[in-house]
Amino acid sequence: QVQLLESGGGSVQAGGSLRLSCTASGDTNSRSCMAWFRQAPGKEREGVAALQTGNGRTYYADSVKGRFTISQDSAKNTVYLQMNSLKPEDTAMYYCAAQSWNINWYLRKLMDVEYRYWGQGTQVTVSS
Repeated sequence: QVQLLESGGGSVQAGGSLRLSCTASGDTNSRSCMAWFRQAPGKEREGVAALQTGNGRTYYADSVKGRFTISQDSAKNTVYLQMNSLKPEDTAMYYCAAQSWNINWYLRKLMDVEYRYWGQGTQVTVSS
């Protein structure tokens, strides 16, 4: 079992920055792949960024590439999402997710169906 706890959401003006944190506990192998997703009202859940904890490889959705950075602090069992140059369209509930590595994850790493463990979410609101 894996438990995930997100924090760091809030309200910010367009152009501002926020850093989200996801602290994980439980089986290490089951969280070798970590990701951030978001879901805005009336929209489908969207994969934002993913990270392989073992080798540090990162992957991003085109919509956030160059603005968001996913990173980890292994000693703290924490994954971060640094969000810069925020836009109103970034407004959403942001979720942390975890999965063990498998070939399906590698092929579809930003699709929510490939993740078994989820946090409760943290709200990000960007005003214009």
